[in-house]
Amino acid sequence: MGGGTPQGEAQELTMALEEGGAVRSAISLRGVRKSYGDTEVVKGVDLDIAGGEIMVLIGPSGCGKTTILRMINRLVEPSGGTILVEGQDTIKMDPVALRRRIGYVIQGIGLFPHMRVLENVAVVPRLKGIGPDEARSVSERALEMVGLPPSEYGEKWPRQLSGGQQQRVGVARALAGDPEIILMDEPFGALDPISRIGLQDELLDLQSKLKKTVVFVTHDISEAMKMGNRIAIMRSGVLAQVGEPLTLLSSPADDFVSGFVGAGNPMAMFSFMKVKDVPVRTSGLPVVDIEDSVSDAVRAAHETDLRFCRDRFVYVLDRGRLAGSVSVEGISSAALPGPVRERLQPASSVRTTRTVQEALGTMISSAIANVAVVDEAGRFLGVLSFSDMYDIIQQQKEKDGAAAAV
Repeated sequence: MGGGTPQGEAQELTMALEEGGAVRSAISLRGVRKSYGDTEVVKGVDLDIAGGEIMVLIGPSGCGKTTILRMINRLVEPSGGTILVEGQDTIKMDPVALRRRIGYVIQGIGLFPHMRVLENVAVVPRLKGIGPDEARSVSERALEMVGLPPSEYGEKWPRQLSGGQQQRVGVARALAGDPEIILMDEPFGALDPISRIGLQDELLDLQSKLKKTVVFVTHDISEAMKMGNRIAIMRSGVLAQVGEPLTLLSSPADDFVSGFVGAGNPMAMFSFMKVKDVPVRTSGLPVVDIEDSVSDAVRAAHETDLRFCRDRFVYVLDRGRLAGSVSVEGISSAALPGPVRERLQPASSVRTTRTVQEALGTMISSAIANVAVVDEAGRFLGVLSFSDMYDIIQQQKEKDGAAAAV
């Protein structure tokens, strides 16, 4: 995404919107209201959602988040206000045509049990008037994108799939229509934790390539922090605060937002904060190239000021990518001229999309004091250490102390 990282893109989006909308708003809500009888469930909401961002709507049950989602594609008609999609007033659009422009993924998946997987995915392109051969081709590509090879899964019935696989088909069906906007209503809420994490990661990977505008409803703050470029926290039909994950953690608008996101609790912050959101060490690191000698590795390990747990080791790079690590403990003089590639071992690493808590877990399970940080392509970006995490906690304590003194 723009800015080099999802966090960089979120900052650009926020700045542009604050400066008067330099970034195109794919969806705009202006004074949107919804009432059921005498009960007003959405109360004059104003919200701009920029093209290409994931906007997460979150809040307690009954706060109006799902109602807002369904008003965007007019599954629920607003009682007042205006909703613009790509600059067009949705109330002036044919609702069926509107829905065909917008992908929709729900928790219940909604697959047709009498249709095979490929037929399920092809429903949307066929409804948009695409011929059967092209619809099949489009649907096969969509299945490939979500990790379900059509040769293996295309002719299966929905009942033959696991819950996670069924949810992937639901995402593929939304993508098959090639919409610019996708609405997701607690799409992973019914899945087991492992399947849920896997699908979250896959969606983020797809989003980095496709740049869709995604409105994502969840009740899970951890999921919101992981998935959202920005998060809109709702309370009793109004927006309590809209901002980037770190903004909500560091500058909550009020006690409700602070309690909801767990602001002020460093360990809670670690479960929300992504590795990409914290500075990693990039200089003075124990790093050698895969073509270097063991002697080079020993020198690099002793020149760094990084602290180690049990063994001193160095990270080994192959054309910028993390190839592994080499321990320099107990190296004999005879081994010094040899190449490091012959002593290569797997290296513990975390991707930038993982949480700081996951990075900490990797350190603990591997008994190491530092963990390599890599991007989605495996390129080495730097190192995150225990001391870095301690600094984060201390900085948060100082910030909380300063706020309490005001």
